[in-house]
Amino acid sequence: MTAVLSDPLAARDHARAMAGTRVEAMPVLPPVADDLPDGVSADDLVWEETIAAGGYATRRLARGTRLRLIDTRGDACAGLQLFNADMPTERLNVADTVKVQWNAYLGEGKLLLSDMGRVLMSIVADDAGTHDAFCGTSNAATNAAKYGEGTNSGPHPNGRDRFLLGAGKHGLGRRDVHPCVNLFKGAKIAADGAIVPDIGPFAPGRSVVLRAEMELIVVIANVPHVLDPRPAYTVSPLRVTAWRGPVTPQDDPIRNATPEGQRAFLNVEDYFRR
Repeated sequence: MTAVLSDPLAARDHARAMAGTRVEAMPVLPPVADDLPDGVSADDLVWEETIAAGGYATRRLARGTRLRLIDTRGDACAGLQLFNADMPTERLNVADTVKVQWNAYLGEGKLLLSDMGRVLMSIVADDAGTHDAFCGTSNAATNAAKYGEGTNSGPHPNGRDRFLLGAGKHGLGRRDVHPCVNLFKGAKIAADGAIVPDIGPFAPGRSVVLRAEMELIVVIANVPHVLDPRPAYTVSPLRVTAWRGPVTPQDDPIRNATPEGQRAFLNVEDYFRR
């Protein structure tokens, strides 16, 4: 291989010979999936990708899009950041997500709220039940302390820098990287106030489906949970599928489940009424 790469023409021929090669962790272009829900047309599929262990992905999603995440092997950790695609200064606010809903534990029917009181995404289905709105993600220092190294280019990439790479693809910078929620790895608060992680590993194939309530930039970092007690850098691939869907109607049960949720949806509808 070294000899090939030292010759530009041989390197070109080698690279071209790789055309059509498929590996597990890569985007599928054009997107194809054989397990879309009933009633969803293959023509509506907009994103199909498997994010590698330690990897990240990002995409702009239209309002109404459904985003399905699948923990294919039971050890993924989907750190999630969200931005209003048309005004990225508006982004996911984890504190308001918890406070406004009087509930710190995410699951089906819960909302992911922005710092301007609007719903960015709704959780429309969840068979995992282990999520985290407390801990955020790792950084270079935490990974260096735990694994001996934590840079983007090394074997133990951290969540914050993965988010920075994803945000950078949309012209965003370090100051735009904000606290995330973690899907598939849980954390609860004990009676004495201690954070108790629920890391697994779990049964493979658990999934979460979210609905975009605004035009969004989605950034996902698939890295070990910051409180994972295992000494080895342990995380498994994460599958991402997204398809077009209708905008949430006014009689939607999630929209109308609580007065706080109704108000957040009214704020969204007022935003698009302008």
